[in-house]
Amino acid sequence: MTARPADAKTRSADPKTRPADEKAGRAEARVRAVRLGPRSLAALALVSAVGVAAFGWPFLAPPASSLSAHAQDAPWLFAGLLVLLVAVVTATISESGLGPKAIAMLGVLAATGAALRPIGAGTAGIEPMFFLMVLSGRVLGPGFGFVLGSVTMFASALLTGGVGPWMPFQMLAMGWFTMGAGLLPGPDRLRGRTELLLLALYGFVAAFAYGTVMNLAGWPFMGTLASSIAFDPHAGVPANLARFVAYCLATSLGWDLGRALVTVVLTLALGHAVLRALRRATRRAAFEAPVTFDAPPP
Repeated sequence: MTARPADAKTRSADPKTRPADEKAGRAEARVRAVRLGPRSLAALALVSAVGVAAFGWPFLAPPASSLSAHAQDAPWLFAGLLVLLVAVVTATISESGLGPKAIAMLGVLAATGAALRPIGAGTAGIEPMFFLMVLSGRVLGPGFGFVLGSVTMFASALLTGGVGPWMPFQMLAMGWFTMGAGLLPGPDRLRGRTELLLLALYGFVAAFAYGTVMNLAGWPFMGTLASSIAFDPHAGVPANLARFVAYCLATSLGWDLGRALVTVVLTLALGHAVLRALRRATRRAAFEAPVTFDAPPP
């Protein structure tokens, strides 16, 4: 049983055949470990919509609603729902084309990301796993990126003992983070420093976005009597928005800045080598190459 991917080493150096070779190279660059079908897109849209509601309900629910009256219970309810929905979307994407080779690569990258996360735990936001998620999502596409981000965060939570009601929110936020890298423009055209600058800029902005989104997950847990920056279920949206901004500035700005800067530095320093290794592994894995059965030689 053999799979026959296009190999860059077999391309001809003849100028007459170079256009065909370049076309083949562009086709290789568009190979994705997971092709999102209609069901996968629908499941991903559903979990994202519920995730937006789970993260942003303090600003979506009116002060007089029953949800605001149960501010301490709502995060637990959304956490349980997100676990089920992330499992559904992961199963749907897997059913739509996550083959054995893609699962093997998913396992390697998820294990690497989970091992990188504890390196800087508790030290000014030094989290090197984020740069690996950016580069992996860029090369392997948004579908694989969402699954990789979710699985990596789940594995790292088990590894570090960080299992709690915040874990489903972390899984979804990291899935969005990695998927966003796969949605960046020019996956088969941008190369070199331009691509690294694009990924570094995305990593910087998305690292802050990740921290802000995770602040939304934990902010409602604070009691209104604990601090003037805590969520107040009886206040309106403008007042709670001001409280939330103050909460982010006071509690997580330094951590988010550290995470963003580490992601930028590692992307610029190691991005070229990691991107080349990922693209080479993706090309050799030949996720979309047909598998043929050859008769044994006589």
